[in-house]
Amino acid sequence: MFKQCLMVVGLAISGSLLAQEPVDLNMVNQIRQESFHHSQVMDTLAHLTDRIGPRLTNSPQMREANAWTRSKFSEWGLVNVHDEAFDDFGRGWEFSNASVLMLGSHPVPLRALPMAWTPGTNGPVEGEVMAVKIKKVADLDQYKGKLAGKILLLDEARPYRRGDTPDSRRYTENGLEAMQTFSLPTAEEKKKLDERMKGYAERMGLTKATNEFFAAEGVLATLSISSLDNGILRVGAGGSRRAGESVGVPALVMVAERYNQLARLVEAKQPVKLRIDVQARFTDEANQPGYNTVAEIPGTGRDAKEVVMLGAHMDSWHTGTGASDNGAGVAVMMEAMRILKAVGAKPHRTIRIALWSGEEQGLIGSRAYVAKHFAKYPEPTDPKQKALPEFLRKPTGKLQTTPEYERLAAYFNVDNGSGRLRGIYAQENAAVVPIFKAWLEPFHDVGATTVVLRNTGSTDHISFDRVGLPGFQFIQDPLDYSSNVHHTDLDTLDHAEPQDLQQAAAIVASFVYAAAMREQMLPRKPLLEE
Repeated sequence: MFKQCLMVVGLAISGSLLAQEPVDLNMVNQIRQESFHHSQVMDTLAHLTDRIGPRLTNSPQMREANAWTRSKFSEWGLVNVHDEAFDDFGRGWEFSNASVLMLGSHPVPLRALPMAWTPGTNGPVEGEVMAVKIKKVADLDQYKGKLAGKILLLDEARPYRRGDTPDSRRYTENGLEAMQTFSLPTAEEKKKLDERMKGYAERMGLTKATNEFFAAEGVLATLSISSLDNGILRVGAGGSRRAGESVGVPALVMVAERYNQLARLVEAKQPVKLRIDVQARFTDEANQPGYNTVAEIPGTGRDAKEVVMLGAHMDSWHTGTGASDNGAGVAVMMEAMRILKAVGAKPHRTIRIALWSGEEQGLIGSRAYVAKHFAKYPEPTDPKQKALPEFLRKPTGKLQTTPEYERLAAYFNVDNGSGRLRGIYAQENAAVVPIFKAWLEPFHDVGATTVVLRNTGSTDHISFDRVGLPGFQFIQDPLDYSSNVHHTDLDTLDHAEPQDLQQAAAIVASFVYAAAMREQMLPRKPLLEE
């Protein structure tokens, strides 16, 4: 009985909190109608992916995407449309062809694609395959004078992993309920994070050393194994995007099943010879700034100088077309702005969209934007911290804020594929939970029901959250994001779900409008400074 009374009291408190947060259901209705019956979200995504294609930061395609999104924002009547530069990111890069052929009495084409920011072969090259084991810089010494004219296998063969779960899935009610559990941080987790940072720094040092060593030794090319099976290529960066640093030698990632075949033949002392042809180039001679694309719906009330932001990263990797990561997020955020203009929204606060660049290299575009407009921590003095990329550094010293810091009401982000929104992460901000629950209630019928206190990381909302600003990422159905498309050559329009994206755009538009019309700005959680 006592337990039942507590439940009743809890529900009463929850209902009371929800009742205190007004929701403009008339505007919600208009947003739903526009999004569900007049959507342009798939048109936007199709142009970004099928027509522009992959958008590696500073590549010609990324610059085309910046220009095209600016033109759409202007067409829809947004204001202050511009690209905003952040400091020299590095050089642009692109590739137009890659082929690998195993030579012999029965030549066999092998599927592989180059890593970003690695050189081409300047025409076909042929060489024998050799396996190497290099885990640390000292391991290079044993190969001095032995690698000229070779094509190197950098990884060991990996046993095939048969799938025991569906490739594509949606959250169940039990799965969403489980997300309500908040896991307290432990000393072991902190230790693992410190080890991860140390390991990252060591890998950066090893990459720099191997780039220089392989080029000096006359290696023709290197091959690595894809981290996924079933012919899927997951490809990232190699070489260096920075002018003046060694870019190494042509470096490709090969489908696991074919890579394993080469590794077995080499282990069995069978001679293996490959012909490799990679057409890749750097599009700039010197380091260039990167660019975020920004636009606004101006505020009309006394709070017009205050800002609600929404955003998604527009850059992608180069092997697919960047549909799920993160053309989908870009299309949803653009559609949210289009919807608000289409329904004639007159927000009290300014609503600002930012399409980020350099996210795949460590949230670079959003971090630079936050540092310029809102807040940043002092540069570290510890040499070990300075050696890390900025996104892995521990905040040190007192946070340095700008006048704009107090005028940001909230930032909302989408970056976990094209699945429908199931709710939102409150990012350990308990005060926003009842507010978000009220805003989400009109979308329960389309599957968005859940507000969780827990954090989520690795998206651009972290650039805001780490300096004490209210930055949030939505909970999305996973679909086949991790199993098939994340950073792979399968990240194409075919894997996007149109109705999911329509639902997401409506929810985002409703959330940013509610934040822009709210009497007070969203509450902030305490800033933890070391």
